[in-house]
Amino acid sequence: MSSENQLSLFEESTFNQKELIPTDAKIAISPGTYPSMVELAQHCSNCHRCKLGDTRQNVVVGRGNIQASIMIIGEAPGQNEDETGLPFVGRAGQLLEKILASVKLDSKKDVYIANINKCRPPGNRNPTTEEIKACKPYLLEQIRLVDPKIILLTGATALKGLLAEKRGITKIRGQWIEWEGRLCMPIFHPSYLLRNSTREVGGPKWLMWQDIQAVRAKFDEIQKN
Repeated sequence: MSSENQLSLFEESTFNQKELIPTDAKIAISPGTYPSMVELAQHCSNCHRCKLGDTRQNVVVGRGNIQASIMIIGEAPGQNEDETGLPFVGRAGQLLEKILASVKLDSKKDVYIANINKCRPPGNRNPTTEEIKACKPYLLEQIRLVDPKIILLTGATALKGLLAEKRGITKIRGQWIEWEGRLCMPIFHPSYLLRNSTREVGGPKWLMWQDIQAVRAKFDEIQKN
């Protein structure tokens, strides 16, 4: 076979790499792979990069403003999210809406919401390290496309999944962490607040109120600049 024919075969193989992304976790998703959230969502809907694709009802990509200054990242879809195909729509999602509204942030205008994983783990268990690794490149592309100035990481899975942070969320929640030129803040997951309903000073709900006010202040600062 001539060198020209060998090169032609190689180029054809390279060209088809993007089509293989949803079927093989070994295929890299490099920055700039997706020109729009629509194309990314199409790949996600056909994705079997991990075994969660075999048990899901719907892929949960995201909701909100794809040009928002604030991006909220959760861990993985639950039952309600799996049924509707939208993140944070169950009880935890309803509480998240109230938290945002308390500082006059609109989830349709000011925020884009996504998860570390796009498919529901069976029994609502935490996603495994391999499942996070397979799905994380989609999230990185979402972050690139939205280009948020602020990222809120809800819960330990989101914190570890994106930042590889080893410290517990109770120790660093409410702190600003710079990552890739963006400001990230770990906050309690709304489901944790549902399990800890006390409003006493120093409790989870009180701490969340401090955190979301700090987020609103930073949001206003960014909007002015």
